[in-house]
Amino acid sequence: MTRIQKVAELAGVSTATVSRALAGKSTVSDSTRARVVAAAKELGYVVSASASSLASGRTRNVGVVVPFLDRWFYSAVLKGAHGGLTDAGYDVTLYHLDTTEVGPGTGTEGTNPRRRRLFEEFLLRKRVDALIAVTLELSDEELAELHAVGKPLVGLGGPLAGVPTLSIDDVEVSRLATEHLISLGHREIAHIGGDPVLDRDFHLGWRRRKGFEQALESAGIALEPRLLNSADFTVAGGYRSAKELLGDPRTRPTAIFAGSDEMAMGAIMAARDLGLRVPDDVSVIGIDGHDLADFYELTTVDQFAEEQGRLAAQTLLRELSPDGEHPAPQNVALPFKLIVRGSTAAPPDRR
Repeated sequence: MTRIQKVAELAGVSTATVSRALAGKSTVSDSTRARVVAAAKELGYVVSASASSLASGRTRNVGVVVPFLDRWFYSAVLKGAHGGLTDAGYDVTLYHLDTTEVGPGTGTEGTNPRRRRLFEEFLLRKRVDALIAVTLELSDEELAELHAVGKPLVGLGGPLAGVPTLSIDDVEVSRLATEHLISLGHREIAHIGGDPVLDRDFHLGWRRRKGFEQALESAGIALEPRLLNSADFTVAGGYRSAKELLGDPRTRPTAIFAGSDEMAMGAIMAARDLGLRVPDDVSVIGIDGHDLADFYELTTVDQFAEEQGRLAAQTLLRELSPDGEHPAPQNVALPFKLIVRGSTAAPPDRR
């Protein structure tokens, strides 16, 4: 008697039901699944990944594609997606596609060699059943290749044609952050935005600057080009940019809105190194909901990054389910929330 037959006998079901139950099929009742799982555990039975793949045509492996490995947002999203997928019995393969990497001599519009290998080789080898693309704006050709090999895809960070996606409204997020500073009485507000080199996919930096400018315009505040600077969404980048903005006391702003929490943390450190007090001399606000925001007493707009990853995993699992409903692809707006801490206050002349 084979091991799966022993499990079936102990659970009082057929071998086909054992296979369906351990594969997570919705056609098996919760009570039956519990009996099968208990029997498999008692007998030490584990489904063979290779046998299951041959029988179903599925690897039970999902690829998660990210442009950065060293940024907090992406690690938080990956944590949420990994939890949701592994809880459902899927393995996770991480693909790192540096959006700044291009082929030799191709310029800023060149082809990323790792990106081409992903779509031309890895997917055709059927290493994964599906993909989650995090803040990557896929081309029409890349989307067509995914559809051609039958790979479900969920995008996170912006809309993709014909694909279920999830994203926050970056313009509204930035408006909210800027309006918080304006409500405190600030009118000399600087903005540290994203470096143009990093602004290819979904134009994140441009959209966050747009929200900043809209908030100023609505409040009747003129945009001052001298108060605009850019960085690379890192603490070090925010530090350098803030030092430039705060270095001249004649043009020093009373507040800084940084396009990410990591850049905002760098701005706080730059202010302190220049002998300025936060928020007494300068207020600082960011975007993200970073794990260290509370430590820095940073006011921020929380975009719930880990929850974004979990929701992307849930959406993809529905796409993979043969028994579930598959509504027309759409872009789902994700929530965000202003979290006020000690890095923002009224400007000195309002106290």
